[in-house]
Amino acid sequence: MTADPHPPGADAPVAGVPVPGVPEAARHRAAHFGAFVRARHAGGALVVQPRMGFGSPRRMRAGLVATRRARATTVGTITLDSYTRVGDPGAAARALREGADLNGYPIVAHPPATTARVLAGVADAGFPVQVRHGSAVPGDIFTALVRLRLAATEGGPVSYCLPYGRTPLAESVRNWADCTRRFAELADLGLQPHLETFGGCMLGQLCPPGQLVAISVLEALFFCRNGISSISVSYAQQTNEAQDVEAVHALRRLCGELLPTNDWHTVVYTYMGLYPRSEAGALRLLSAAARLAVAAGAERLIVKTVAEAHRIPTIEENVAGLEHAARAARGAPRPAHPPEFPGSDTYQEASALVSAVLNLADDVGTALLLAFRRGYLDIPYCLHPDNRGRTRSYLDPDGRLRWAVTGALPIPSRARAAAPARVTSSGLLDDLSYMRRKFDREASEIGSGPEFKELA
Repeated sequence: MTADPHPPGADAPVAGVPVPGVPEAARHRAAHFGAFVRARHAGGALVVQPRMGFGSPRRMRAGLVATRRARATTVGTITLDSYTRVGDPGAAARALREGADLNGYPIVAHPPATTARVLAGVADAGFPVQVRHGSAVPGDIFTALVRLRLAATEGGPVSYCLPYGRTPLAESVRNWADCTRRFAELADLGLQPHLETFGGCMLGQLCPPGQLVAISVLEALFFCRNGISSISVSYAQQTNEAQDVEAVHALRRLCGELLPTNDWHTVVYTYMGLYPRSEAGALRLLSAAARLAVAAGAERLIVKTVAEAHRIPTIEENVAGLEHAARAARGAPRPAHPPEFPGSDTYQEASALVSAVLNLADDVGTALLLAFRRGYLDIPYCLHPDNRGRTRSYLDPDGRLRWAVTGALPIPSRARAAAPARVTSSGLLDDLSYMRRKFDREASEIGSGPEFKELA
């Protein structure tokens, strides 16, 4: 894939874009992200999306152009840099002045007019763009989004707090409530603000599916109660395909029962733990994620690349990943109706967790704080001070995630299955590398001849 041969950089003019009036320049970006995804899914396509972000405006634009031109049904991504995520735009600005590479786009450090030029002529109703970050202190980020009229982003008060730092959970909840309400005001300008929960991706791996589903649903309800009516709910691919299909179904069922809006969809994340080192193994894992999304009825897939185990991927590697995932999705059998798992263990566990949390307080943010304080929500292996840390998980011989120690989790007794006497450090390391070993081994057994990409 080649990028736009003449992508405007920070100082290049764009015809028809009055830079001082950034809101005017952004009117063409009033695409409804949620409606776009659901419409493409209804037409039979899985929407695929990269996790792409670059510090250079010129390179960021080139990445968006290449994503749009990919042979796949895509939406664009602007992933922000680490300095911006932790609320230090000054450090991002210094890095730009010094010519240092950043691991994402510093939307707060760049002038709004620069970002408007990055998006002009690329982002529109046929190619909506989502901003991705990872911040428990996202005030400056949301200020930039509102000013630029960028109406799609993601995160959450729990999922962008506990895994990423030491910001107190109460502070994160206040920050996200304020930012969500401000973001919701974009509706007054004729836009449709869209928020995606990151709750189904806690720590990336080894969090049993029932709790992932519960946190994703709770963050979606938090967004709705703070004024957002267009939602997507996340689930990260774990270690057993059948269990994952069951989990996505449980997520969809709970959203249908609890969300006060019909404007929602599900997004599956390609595995977020230790990625296969081999190209063949990485492609096989990405194919498995695409098949999972199709089998479970998900509308969108976050794609990873063959470079994940080694470095930040290039634009070309991102596009190759998008196209590979799209091919795998087209080749996967699509069920005539979403699969049903009446009374599944994952649904029962997630439903029990959500009910227990919501019964703690009328306000969802307050309920989340009380839930972590009492251990009703407790993320295994999470070291954040506001997480009790009294739960443990493990993989059974089939690769299914199970609870080893449940602490104070209010879950059905059958979820407290027989488990190893204790989780050892060596056992934990084996579990963490399970998917890497599995897919690299399978790839090596098949070989890397011309036929392997078909098998992947």
